Amino acid sequence: MTDKTVFNRYEIKYLLTEEQSRVVLDAAERFVTPDAYGRSTVRNVYYDTDNYRLIRRSIERPFYKEKLRLRSYEKADASSPVFVELKKKYDSVVYKRRIALAERDAVEWLSGASECPIDTQISKEIDYFRSFYENLMPTVFLSYEREAFFAKDNGDLRITFDRSILARCSDVSLRSDVYGEPILPDGEVLMEIKCSGGIPLWLVKVLSTEKIYKHRFSKYGSAYEKLILPRLNQENENIKEILTHA
Repeated sequence: MTDKTVFNRYEIKYLLTEEQSRVVLDAAERFVTPDAYGRSTVRNVYYDTDNYRLIRRSIERPFYKEKLRLRSYEKADASSPVFVELKKKYDSVVYKRRIALAERDAVEWLSGASECPIDTQISKEIDYFRSFYENLMPTVFLSYEREAFFAKDNGDLRITFDRSILARCSDVSLRSDVYGEPILPDGEVLMEIKCSGGIPLWLVKVLSTEKIYKHRFSKYGSAYEKLILPRLNQENENIKEILTHA
């Protein structure tokens, strides 16, 4: 299977109980099938500036926002295939561009140690993004257990269920093991419906019957608010204390 490199779609998020996720999966069985990755542990490294400009902007819920991350579907080594992903959201539509590279090549490129080994329109977009924000660095490692499905009728519908969402700010590498602070409470499942048009009627019915409603949720944003913001606030308090007694 050839991995897609360009995605333009709506991504609608819901927080479910385990029971609700089973009901949705039972209803979906006739209409969807597991995608190429099926059940997998998704690993992500998010890049940001030293003052977290990207995620602070995203949390403000602007009309337009963007992020850069490195992703793998297994623990990586230097030669493992990984994805460099540039993700933008404009007027509720998500535009994602990604390039598959060996892990070593991807990390060296994003660190500025080397050029991208392939020259494409997407690599040029990512290079522009990197030059615009300057000094981007890996800031958060974020992982989750994912079940992913796509429509049997070859439509563009995709449904994912994410559990055990973990984040950390140290050991930020796709070569590392999965561990970190939980972002969701026990028993909660993040479901995402991804499509370029309307949600199919069978899915609308099950969402309505189960009283499942859209929920604003950002994995990186939640990691920032839980792990990074308290530290920054404490550092600011320490500075104020020092200045007060100076």
